[in-house]
Amino acid sequence: MAPGRVLAVLLLLTLGSWVMSSASADGVATSAPPPPSSAPAPPIGWLRAHATFYGGADASGTMGTVPCVRRGGVRFMINGHDYFNLVLVTNVAGAGSIKSMDVKSSDSADWMPMARNWGANWHSMAYLSGKMLSFRVTITDGQTLVFTDVVPAGWTFGMTFASNLQFKYLNCKPFLHARPGRVPCVRQDGVRFVINGHDHFNLVLVTNVGGAGSIKSMDVKSSDSADWMPMARNCGANWHSMAYLSGKMLSFSVTITDGRTLVFTNVVPAGWTFGMTFASNLQFKPSP
Repeated sequence: MAPGRVLAVLLLLTLGSWVMSSASADGVATSAPPPPSSAPAPPIGWLRAHATFYGGADASGTMGTVPCVRRGGVRFMINGHDYFNLVLVTNVAGAGSIKSMDVKSSDSADWMPMARNWGANWHSMAYLSGKMLSFRVTITDGQTLVFTDVVPAGWTFGMTFASNLQFKYLNCKPFLHARPGRVPCVRQDGVRFVINGHDHFNLVLVTNVGGAGSIKSMDVKSSDSADWMPMARNCGANWHSMAYLSGKMLSFSVTITDGRTLVFTNVVPAGWTFGMTFASNLQFKPSP
């Protein structure tokens, strides 16, 4: 073979080898996955939240409570009628929960004890309408404040009265760290209804609520009417109606906070009395 022909063959072989290696290198570069990132995932931050633990129904058994931080003084809202004075006490600092409460009117030198109604509501059956009132409040950490003449003469039901007194913080850190989230409520058996109050004040406690677990709205219908009457939220899971419903067969329409509604037809039979509990056979399913 001529030297020129041998040189041409060697040149072609060298060129072919270089093209194949380049293609192979390009293939590796384009098909290889990107290197994993070494940066850690961003941490989930804490959200600040207030918390108050009441323990038992009378606040007994409370341990390690977080002091309640409040601005301004304690406030008193009075509802009811002449012989049923329902006082809602709000914006309570310190322990945040009330152990006992007394009332004194301007025409008396004696303090009259009030009874716990529900939550932060306290009531007195004395005739106090329109009189100047003072309250003595003891919270569960032992502090007592006297709110002298906090309610002026001539007041009417539905009014709110703000004081300039407030409880001190006897503990240190006013905040708990919390991760808020909603957990679906799984319940056995049906929703239950407890009726308390009197003839023109029907206080219905709704318990064993599944699904979202909290109620958005509630209506009542009696056996002698075709109309649904809206109920008002009272405190916590209590809803009330001022209609005369005593002894009538009752139905409830309950909408929970995820938007679902159940109608509990004739769940309360005729002839019921206050203090009774009525269990249904309907239940909200866990939220999807």
